[in-house]
Amino acid sequence: MDPDIDFAGLTEQFDIYFMGRRTFEVAGGGQSTAPGKRTFVFSRTLRQDDHPNVTIVGDDWREVVRALRGEDGKDIWLFGGGSLFRSLAEEDLDDSVEVTVIPIGLGGGTPLIEEPAERIRLTLTDHRIYEKTGTISLTYAVNPADPD
Repeated sequence: MDPDIDFAGLTEQFDIYFMGRRTFEVAGGGQSTAPGKRTFVFSRTLRQDDHPNVTIVGDDWREVVRALRGEDGKDIWLFGGGSLFRSLAEEDLDDSVEVTVIPIGLGGGTPLIEEPAERIRLTLTDHRIYEKTGTISLTYAVNPADPD
């Protein structure tokens, strides 16, 4: 983690977290929750009774997302989840995406947009280079889907 990234300040922009199942499981499966934040995990296999500290969202995810977007409050943070990002963007339910390039060669990882994917048009709105580590933060607006 670059010491110049104000992670605490970043998290203060949000009061709702969205996670896909795999990100949720890698992050500890709800063992700890962020105080003052509501976490929604998108999964067709997890059971709500097994995860009382989060809200499990299944097949009705579109309605849930639309309702949450209509609430007053801070922004919603989609934390990880290439499949979830793809689904939200294809439904015009994602306004922006921040991609952070960390200069470490992994040889694998989670794709930004998982297959099968429609083309998602992005417009660069901001960028920042963290000199100490070479980390690059790129912020894009997600453009509405083409009406074909």
